[in-house]
Amino acid sequence: MSEVTTAREGVPKKKPVRRRPRKIASTDLADAIIAGDAPLYDPFTGTELSTGETPHYSPSMRAGLEAPRFCQLCGRRMVVQVRPDGWTAVCSRHGELDSVLLDPHR
Repeated sequence: MSEVTTAREGVPKKKPVRRRPRKIASTDLADAIIAGDAPLYDPFTGTELSTGETPHYSPSMRAGLEAPRFCQLCGRRMVVQVRPDGWTAVCSRHGELDSVLLDPHR
């Protein structure tokens, strides 16, 4: 068996591992927001809202121009993709949220 070696003699080069995109079957986050449930965690800072602290938002957050960065159900950091026509945010536990669901003009 022949192995590919790097510039350093005798060190085998590892092949990159291809991973399939992780599919999240949960729609809990979208369901909670559409139902109007009160958030448990702040969607912009990730802090627990039961502490009673008032978060300080930037002007763009207050105007609704920023995508949420944290899941409001668990406080985990979400993967956010900003598009020209909106955004999508994905929590690893509670699923995907699309700005289209929140836009009353569509």
